[in-house]
Amino acid sequence: MNQIIVTGASGFVGRALCSRLVDMNLNVRGTLLVSENPSELVSGVEPTVIEPVGSDTSWGNALAGIDIVIHLAARVHIMRETSSDPLKEFRIVNTLGTERLVREAVMAGVKRFIFMSTIGVNGDNSGDSPYTESKYEAEQALWRLSAETCMEVVIVRAPLVYGPGNPGNFFLLLKFALKGIPLPLSLIRNKRSLIYIGNLVDALAIC
Repeated sequence: MNQIIVTGASGFVGRALCSRLVDMNLNVRGTLLVSENPSELVSGVEPTVIEPVGSDTSWGNALAGIDIVIHLAARVHIMRETSSDPLKEFRIVNTLGTERLVREAVMAGVKRFIFMSTIGVNGDNSGDSPYTESKYEAEQALWRLSAETCMEVVIVRAPLVYGPGNPGNFFLLLKFALKGIPLPLSLIRNKRSLIYIGNLVDALAIC
């Protein structure tokens, strides 16, 4: 049976995905930061502690015996950015951190690497963001490393994810809508693609 590791296993998508994989009777390992509690993981997931994701993260113990990596951990959109160089901070985690994980996965004999990217890589009318740019650079690194090795790479460019326990901007929009205050949404040309978390999780499980 395949041994799977999910990074970002305590997050919104990570918890839903781990629950789905455990229900499929798969062996799942989930990463946690030192500051996180193992109780934040779904029951049945083997916890493994890692350092903050970056260019020097040690993945050796976490990847031992692993066949498939599902890489969800990332620096996501920051509502109140305090860094003077946001792109640098996004690159440390999303680009360099991913590249480090991929290289160690190759050395550990991982067969398939599934990377959660963003639909923003396809283009965004509101302009590129440091988050999107760092994800695109990570994709390019993945393809280069895949061409040099036998490891399979799968990249999923997900749109905005919604569902129970939804954090972030979508949750804020719901809170405003529930107040019953008339919102001028019909005057705003800002259509967004959405995906229900259950559908995203099913797609990742198939991958």
